[in-house]
Parts: sequence; structure tokens; C-alpha cells
Amino acid sequence: MIIKVSGELLSVFEYQWSKPGKGGAFVKTRLKNIKKNTMIEKTFRANERVENIYIDKRRMQYLYSDGASFVFMDLETYEQEEISGDLINEESKFLKEGQEVDIESYEGEIIGLELPTFVELSVAHTEPGLRGDTATTTFKPCTLETGAVVHVPLFINEGDRVKIDTRTGEYTERV
Repeated sequence: MIIKVSGELLSVFEYQWSKPGKGGAFVKTRLKNIKKNTMIEKTFRANERVENIYIDKRRMQYLYSDGASFVFMDLETYEQEEISGDLINEESKFLKEGQEVDIESYEGEIIGLELPTFVELSVAHTEPGLRGDTATTTFKPCTLETGAVVHVPLFINEGDRVKIDTRTGEYTERV
């Protein structure tokens, strides 16, 4: 959810509603300033109003990166569009060529992208697992084909395909 507070676009990461025994209800939030790429915490009282804005989403396909920017193709018009790497730095570690994503824009300006909830990626490098390491909950670092580093169970080997939750960046299962 994206809201507008004091002229700033903020993405809601976490929220907690509270009604203490004394006083009015309030909502504690963790927000990300979309333009400045910073996290803030803010408490909203019951009588405060925020502007809920409309975000336009377009389905696009990721083509390639030239280092500083990422190139996407609109699936309806086949037009290519460059998006700054600063805008999608966190999501870029799970982008794979040919992958379809939703590009979010507000008043014609691109403000981010929405990845699928889960992606399947190949393991590019990890230390070899040992026989019998299938029942433990111990994890080891693993480099995926996109360059992202995640922690996986000891039984995962190079060449395996794993399912990753893009919201948390955590291993879900072996595919």
C-alpha cells in the first residue's frame, strides 16, 4: 500500500493497530520513502487522515541490465523502457532475464516494481553438502544465478533449483 503524507510518497511495510485502555486508538507504522529510499517510523492517531493514491501497474518483461539501469519491455506495445538501478536496487537481486514483473508508476513517473511473490532460481555456488545432512535445520550461504546470496539447508548443492520468497529474501523449498 502506498500513501501520500505531507507531499511524500510512502510505502507501508509494517503496521500495528493499538487501542490502549486510556486515550484514542492509533496505528504504528514502518514506512519507506519511495523517492529518498529511506525507512521511517510514524504513528498515526485515529483522527489523522492520509491520502491513499492510485498506482498504475503495467506488466513488463525484464530484458537486461547495462550496469546503471535496467531495461524492460512493455508486453502490450513492445516498447522498451530504462529504469534507474537506484530505484530498484533491492529487487534487482531476484531479477532474471525474461521474467515478467509489474512496473508501478504514479502520475506518469515510475516509482518501483513488484516482483512475483516466489521465484525459482538455480544455485550458482555453494559449499557441497554432506551425506546425512537432510534432517538438520542448519543453513549455509548460497549464491544464486542472479548473484543474490541467501541461506539454504545443508543438503542443497550447486545446480539445484530453489524457490525464494522475494518479500523476505529467504529460501522456501527445493524445486
